[in-house]
Amino acid sequence: MIEIVLEILVLAVAFEHVFIMLLEMFFIKSSMAKKNFGLDSKLLERKEVVIMFANQGLYNGFLAAGLFWSFFATENMVTPLRIFFLACVIIAAIYGSITSNKKIIIKQGGLAILAMGVLIASIVI
Repeated sequence: MIEIVLEILVLAVAFEHVFIMLLEMFFIKSSMAKKNFGLDSKLLERKEVVIMFANQGLYNGFLAAGLFWSFFATENMVTPLRIFFLACVIIAAIYGSITSNKKIIIKQGGLAILAMGVLIASIVI
């Protein structure tokens, strides 16, 4: 049962980061992106800001790709991949909450923290 919960959480984190990637790379000027990231249209008129968001989006895509990879990796690689990529998400959320917005730790890191807890429990149990 814990393995099923873990897989659902890891998939949720991966899909969350695909969503973030899409917002940052392709839909940063959308009302949804502006609302979720607390942006105003004036800031997004600057080409360099849009490029910076696209770059961030690419990194979120890499995090998602690593988590998806864990579903196709050999058995001995699944746990190390999940630990690494979930830790990357958590560290990014901690950094974002310190430097940008305190809510990031929950909004972008919450599922990853929960997944990491379940992952650690699955190793211990």
